[in-house]
Amino acid sequence: MAVKIRLRRMGKKKQPVYKIVVADARSPRDGKFIEAVGFYNPLVNPPFIKLDEEKINTWLNRGAIPTQTVRSILSQNGILLKRHLQKKKFSEERVEAEINNWLKLKEARLSKPKVKKKKKKSEQKEVS
Repeated sequence: MAVKIRLRRMGKKKQPVYKIVVADARSPRDGKFIEAVGFYNPLVNPPFIKLDEEKINTWLNRGAIPTQTVRSILSQNGILLKRHLQKKKFSEERVEAEINNWLKLKEARLSKPKVKKKKKKSEQKEVS
């Protein structure tokens, strides 16, 4: 049986919220699932994400395959990085140090204001 970690759509029309669930690959998107392992609300800024890291690691160890969207959510929260470092047999202290360093770099990247580049006058004339 192929098992996937994927999103299950909930909420009202035009107001989606998602449960992150472990389900058989053959079951429909909003159908039967094995276990709920998280929650995702993309409507708020920044998106609200709640994950049960232990359950997710348990299912990944059993061979569950995350979908592309769930994989990006797990990656953004550092779960896949932590899993990768643990597979490399690093000590717990080193894993925690790497995760903390990664989180600091991520915060610095996000807190930096985005600067829009101004177009040169020559480029503006060509566009018009």
